[in-house]
Amino acid sequence: MSTEVHGAAIVHEGAELGEDVRVGPYSIIGPNVKIENGTVVGSNVLIDGYTTLGAGNTIFHGAALGTPPQDLKYRGARTFTRIGDNNTIREYVTVNAATNEGDSTVVGSGCLLMAYSHVAHDCAIGDNVILANAVNLAGHVSVYDYAIIGGIVPVHQFVRIGAHSFVGGGSRVAKDVLPFVKVAGTPPKVSGLNTVGLKRRGFDDSQLDRIRAAYRLIYRSGLNVSQALERMEIEIESSPEIDTLLDFIRGSQRGITL
Repeated sequence: MSTEVHGAAIVHEGAELGEDVRVGPYSIIGPNVKIENGTVVGSNVLIDGYTTLGAGNTIFHGAALGTPPQDLKYRGARTFTRIGDNNTIREYVTVNAATNEGDSTVVGSGCLLMAYSHVAHDCAIGDNVILANAVNLAGHVSVYDYAIIGGIVPVHQFVRIGAHSFVGGGSRVAKDVLPFVKVAGTPPKVSGLNTVGLKRRGFDDSQLDRIRAAYRLIYRSGLNVSQALERMEIEIESSPEIDTLLDFIRGSQRGITL
């Protein structure tokens, strides 16, 4: 199929549209935007700035992507928004460009960004992430692969949401959320492992056993975090999932949700 641009849409000269791209009525595509094959842009969508959209994305009514950051430090630098493939971006989602020259806000592939969710400047979202309705990510937030954040959740600047974690709706997240865990409440507290999600994604019994052992040391042993890390290195067999936990905790600047 050929690319189709509705007569009421505006696609600026300089924008690059791949094959089988569809642009709905009253949408505006800026001059520095690149959209890959098979992406569908609904009605009243604004895609601006130096923004790249991969293949097979579906953008719903009213979304605004690549717009300048809501950051008073921004002085018009050339910054970027990079969105991968096969994402579903629902109504009135906003994704802002980065703040400083040459930097990017990044959304991976296979993500679902539900209505009214906001991805602020310099955020980095991995693959297969779900942001439910009205999730608000402040600047420099990182959300790792397969994480799920429930509705109406604000996430503080520079917080990291670990891979395969689950954040319950209505939580206010001000500290890092470890990979593999579930958190909920205000202030949020850890309420166990995301076992259902891990099984769905193919984690086997030996992997789950190692994650459970690490979880017990961090959250149920009475040890402080540093002591728990020392015990993990000694008592639990090294594996990608344990290395992920160790690296994540060591890299925390805001502390972890307990």
